[in-house]
Amino acid sequence: MRYTMCRKQHNSLNDIFRTGVTLLLSAGQGDAFSLLITVHSAVSDDVAISTWESPPAPAGSLRGAGSQQLLAQLLSGGASSVSVTARPSCPGGSSSGAWCLRLLPVVFFLLWYYYCYFLKSCGVISKSPVPRKSFCENLSPKKWETLDFNIARANSLFLKLEDFFWQQRPSSLPLPYGLKGSELFLLKILAVTASYKMPESISKLDCRTCVVVGNGYGVKNSSLGPVINKYDIVIRLNNAPVRGYENDVGNKSTLRFFYPESASPNPDAHNDPDTLMVLVPFKQNDLRWLKEILYNEKRVRKGFWKPPPQIWQGKSSHIRILDPYFLYQTASKVLKIPVQPKGKEKPVHPTTGILAIYVALSYCDVVHVAGFGYPQSKNQKHPIHYYGSDTMKSMKDSYHDLSHEAEALKRLEDAGLIQYLHPHS
Repeated sequence: MRYTMCRKQHNSLNDIFRTGVTLLLSAGQGDAFSLLITVHSAVSDDVAISTWESPPAPAGSLRGAGSQQLLAQLLSGGASSVSVTARPSCPGGSSSGAWCLRLLPVVFFLLWYYYCYFLKSCGVISKSPVPRKSFCENLSPKKWETLDFNIARANSLFLKLEDFFWQQRPSSLPLPYGLKGSELFLLKILAVTASYKMPESISKLDCRTCVVVGNGYGVKNSSLGPVINKYDIVIRLNNAPVRGYENDVGNKSTLRFFYPESASPNPDAHNDPDTLMVLVPFKQNDLRWLKEILYNEKRVRKGFWKPPPQIWQGKSSHIRILDPYFLYQTASKVLKIPVQPKGKEKPVHPTTGILAIYVALSYCDVVHVAGFGYPQSKNQKHPIHYYGSDTMKSMKDSYHDLSHEAEALKRLEDAGLIQYLHPHS
């Protein structure tokens, strides 16, 4: 429906523009130059242009006065529908000919302005091709039930001190899927951070638009930065840089999911001053690391697959601990992988990326993604991130099942739960 209407308007406006340019170019070559433009503030189907022979004006009349007033009214937005009639005869050498020539740029500007207005209204060009309120107003019923993803609306994403202090919170599973054995570490951490919520400016929104920015190579040279910056919530992952890559990934950061091995020593280097740093604890040593940072205690270096920063400049008031419930749900419901491997079975955990998507689906009304997926090339030297030099070879011994995650993301996309901002394989 919208395409048909825009197509019809496009043909009309093309005719208007061509006719207007023809008239402007021919001005001054004849004894009469007349033009009628019917301008609508919202482009309609009956935009038309016509020419006619203007009657001779009484001697001494000011032909341009009325038109100039209407033009001023139009430019100031004082009317929703304005007819501007320019009927000056422009005989060569007359004083009115000079007035006519001065009017030509104004008429040309109006033609060009409303041609561009049409293109914007039909989505051909746009200053902000981003999720608008209409996204929220036209949300289709969510299809989690048919996919058995068990995604429910969540207003609380992070662990709170009162979860442990005022009430019992039994957990039968240890990290990363539960809190068993980590309660004391959490009590000490949460006593220092003292903030456990999303910013009020976001939590009070009736409709929340979110984008999860992955670190994949696919976002490179995408020029999506301005689009990403327009979402209510921008979720970033691990230590992915922003500075130097703003054109592709933007520079707005609302949440950054990380764990000790992926932490940047100075979070402010690639985040907004108000970015919330969300720790995803995979093991008890992850909580120990944060406790030692917050209390300035002696650091324990063992128990990490990669040395984490010994000095971390994160602000305590901006630290959040993600509830392990979300990782458990991602593993058991989205990926359907065992949360308690049997025997010597190698454990498989969700990536931070698909976890962030599940969290976004739980908290947001509109979820778009960028930078997800790995190259299909069999070349093991193909880069996997939009930054750095890591290649496919580095993923060989990871604890993630990337092909399984790709299938899960495809199901989410097919169900309309997520939408990619760029082509992907």
